[in-house]
Amino acid sequence: QEHLVESGGGLVQPGGSLRLSCAASGFTLSSFFMSWYRQTPGKERELVAGISSTGGSSNYADSVKGRFTISRDNAKNTAYLQMNSLKPEDTAVYYCNALRVFPRREYWGQGTQVTVSS
Repeated sequence: QEHLVESGGGLVQPGGSLRLSCAASGFTLSSFFMSWYRQTPGKERELVAGISSTGGSSNYADSVKGRFTISRDNAKNTAYLQMNSLKPEDTAVYYCNALRVFPRREYWGQGTQVTVSS
C-alpha cells in the first residue's frame, strides 16, 4: 500500500527545535516534489516549504524563512523539515505532501501535531 508516514511532532518551548520526518512506503519518492503544509483549526492549510525531486531547489513561506529548512534523502525515501527558533504561532498540524505531475500522483501524510508553548 502506498502512503506517507510522518513523525517527529511534539511539544516544544518557544525558541526550541524539532525535526519532522516524512517516510514513503510502497512507492519511490525520487520522482516527486515534496512539500510541508500546516493547518490550524478554522484556517486553510498553508504551504510551509517545498523541495524539488533532486533537492536542488527549495522554497519557503515568508513566515518561516531563515528558521525552517526542508531537505530530502532519496536513498532513504524520506523528506525532512528542520524547524528552529520555534514560535507559538508555529503551532499547527503539519502534513507532508508528495506530488508528481506526470503521470499525476499525489499523496498526503496523516499529519503530526506541533505545539510551541511554555
